[in-house]
Amino acid sequence: MSMPVRGKGKRDHRFDNVDHALILFNNLIEKYPKSSIEEFNKLLGAIVKMKHYAIVVSKYRQIELLGVSHNVYSMNILINCFCQLGRIDFGFSVLGKMLKLGVEPDVVTFSTLINGLCNQSKISEAVCMFDEMTEKGYQPNLIVYSTVLKGLSKTGNTDRAVRFLRLMESRGYEPNIVAYSTVIDCLCKNGLLQEALNLLSEMKVKGIRPDIITYNCLIHGMCNLGQQEEATRLLNKMVDNNISLDIVTYTILIDALCKEGRISKAVETVDMMRKQGIEPNVVTYNTLVDSHCKEGMISEAEDIVDAMIKRGIEPNNVTYNTLVNGHCLQNEMDKARRVFNLMIEKGCAPNIVTYNTMINGYCKGKRLDEAMELVHEISQKEPILNIVTYSTLLQSMFQLGRVSTACELFRKMLASGQVPDIVTCLILLDGLCKTGHIEEALKLFQAMRNGGLEPDIVPYTILIDGFCKAGHIEVAKELFHQLSDSGLKPDVYTYCIMINGLCKEGLSDEAYRLFGNMGDNDCLPNSCCYNVMIRGFLRNSYASKATQLLTEMVGKGFSADIFTATLFMDLIIYSNKSVLL
Repeated sequence: MSMPVRGKGKRDHRFDNVDHALILFNNLIEKYPKSSIEEFNKLLGAIVKMKHYAIVVSKYRQIELLGVSHNVYSMNILINCFCQLGRIDFGFSVLGKMLKLGVEPDVVTFSTLINGLCNQSKISEAVCMFDEMTEKGYQPNLIVYSTVLKGLSKTGNTDRAVRFLRLMESRGYEPNIVAYSTVIDCLCKNGLLQEALNLLSEMKVKGIRPDIITYNCLIHGMCNLGQQEEATRLLNKMVDNNISLDIVTYTILIDALCKEGRISKAVETVDMMRKQGIEPNVVTYNTLVDSHCKEGMISEAEDIVDAMIKRGIEPNNVTYNTLVNGHCLQNEMDKARRVFNLMIEKGCAPNIVTYNTMINGYCKGKRLDEAMELVHEISQKEPILNIVTYSTLLQSMFQLGRVSTACELFRKMLASGQVPDIVTCLILLDGLCKTGHIEEALKLFQAMRNGGLEPDIVPYTILIDGFCKAGHIEVAKELFHQLSDSGLKPDVYTYCIMINGLCKEGLSDEAYRLFGNMGDNDCLPNSCCYNVMIRGFLRNSYASKATQLLTEMVGKGFSADIFTATLFMDLIIYSNKSVLL
């Protein structure tokens, strides 16, 4: 299709692609007398529509060198190009240049910048620019209002979105179906279904007829809240109002049914779609494949994939990744690998999600060497190992006792520029403690604090457990007492570990004092705490105290576990009398 560029009083210039447009541009710059900015704007505006933004920016620089003066239209084109290229900062530089050259910005200038800010999710700045625009006497049009409204809704600012809707009304701009649907979608996504339904009623009163998009937003909101019956009623209303259901509506319903575990009903809905003349797309099929895989019905999932291929719909990365994950969940790694190889054969390149799924499957099956082969494969291809890959491998290495390999991998991770998150650090900390490398664990803990990863109760508990098991009870006690200094409270698991550690060191009295003080931190003993304390008394020959605490525990509704019961049985046998009498 050729694109026209109309010149003043001259025939239309037409071009089919950007190369033809650039030939026309060269003709303009060689023209004598010099071409006007209007002529350049018409040509470059057409190139903008072809989305060659960087080319337009470079050509305007060329125009400036020729001494052709900008006008507001050319400046607006430049601002739009910078915004489309994700350089909103350069867009504001152009605004500054406009003011410096005495070119008065217009409503398009501000609306373009507002749209650029919204596209980068800088909603607060967009609202500030909107306010500044109105303060300077510029009247925003419906496009500007809709842009800000969409930005507020997209970022989940429901209260501000509703207030902005009211602001539109107060300034004489009656919201249209798009504006209402945008806010209804935002309310639904934030679980505010009743407010969304109130807005639906309001628009109906105003004579604005809901369209398929409005209804899809509401149905999605209802399904997300598990209100399947309400969603069905709304569907019936749509049919009564002669609004045809589309692929989106059906896919939302199928997804909700799958999430509820009603897979057979979801399959029936697909059949219903076809009867209505709507063919399922790859998203619909992927939803079905995913639900079958999660239920362990891999064979049925593969049948669905075969059916979609027969209907001319090619599986995508999501389809293959879902099948790979399904096999991995069943520990069918050889079958997962076959699917992995198949997607490569079909020209569907595995992404980092595919690799991570396979690596996780191999690691869970204790097939670390095969996982590492995949890591080597990734290093020779485009996907880059991410924090999930490293965390999965580290956990597997520690579980298999390959501590030095894990530490080496961690160093490689740091060298690659990957910044460990709290999950990675906890895996490393736990692995070092469980393999007896307690000093290295303490160094890591200090490095976490120094690096800005402020530890919560979990890393403290891991370290306390490590030091208790290593017989360093004094260090464990010191860490326990540091909790309050760090503004943390021990949880029931931390108490249980500390009590057990004290008992193993023969400090039953101190352990019991700690047990008794749990309530001071709003933490009541659970079954585990009682059992640990009772076993501590028994091991340290405090049979009477153990019996009293057992009675207390039973009164609280807890019971002795197998280890506590065994110790009591041993005591009865060896003492030749019941301690319970």
